[in-house]
Amino acid sequence: MPTTPSTPRHAAEAALVDALARAQALHADRLADARLAAALDGLADWQARRLAATYADLAAQPRYADAISFFQTDLYGNADYARRDADVARVVPIMVSMLPERVIATIADAMELNVLSHELDRRVLAHLPDPERYGVAEYCAAYRRAGAFDARERQIATIGTIGRALDAFVRKPLIRAALAMMRGPAHLAGFGALHDFLERGFRAFHRMGGAEEFLATIDDRESAIHRAIAGGANDAFPDPRA
Repeated sequence: MPTTPSTPRHAAEAALVDALARAQALHADRLADARLAAALDGLADWQARRLAATYADLAAQPRYADAISFFQTDLYGNADYARRDADVARVVPIMVSMLPERVIATIADAMELNVLSHELDRRVLAHLPDPERYGVAEYCAAYRRAGAFDARERQIATIGTIGRALDAFVRKPLIRAALAMMRGPAHLAGFGALHDFLERGFRAFHRMGGAEEFLATIDDRESAIHRAIAGGANDAFPDPRA
C-alpha cells in the first residue's frame, strides 16, 4: 500500500494527497473493468489525434515540440499513469520535507489536471451512444450532456497554472541541477517514473526559453473549442480520424 502523510503540513501537500487518492481509485476501476479500459484507450487515442491536429503548427516548431508532447501525454492526455502516481504516493513524505511548498503545489496541480482529465473523459464516455464508433458531432453532444463546464474551465486554467510555474522553475539553476543529480538515485530507489515525468516537464520548458506565447495559445484554442461545444456546435474541430 502506498504511504501518504496522515496530517498534511500545508495546503499543497493536502491537495497532492487528495489528487493521489482520486487517481488510485480511477486506476483501480480501470484495472477491474477491461471494457472500460478499452473504451478509455479508444477515447484517449481519439483525443490525442484531436490535440495533435489542433497544435500541429506548434509541434512543428523545435522551440515548442517538447512542450506540446509533455502536455499531450503527461498532463492533458488520458494515458494510464498508475506507476508514476504510485511513485508519487510513495515519496510524498520525502518530497514535502525536501522541496519548497510551491514545487509541491505544482506537482499537486499536475496530478489534479491528469485526474480531472480522466474524470471528464469518463463522463463523456458515459454519454456516447456507441463508445466504439463516434465522430465529432457525437462527441460534442456527449460533451454537452456530460456537463461539468466549470470543471472544463478549471482544466484549461490549470494548464496555465502549471505552465507558468514550470517556466519560473527552469529559470532557477539550482532546481534544474538538483533534478539532474537525482536521476540515477531516483531510478535505483524505485521512483524513476516520477523523476522522468518531472524531468520531461523541466526539459520542455527550459527549451522554450519563455512560455508566455505557448500558454496563451493553448488557453485561446482550448477555450474557443469549449465555448463552441457548450454553445451547441457539433463541428467545433475537424474530425481527428479524417
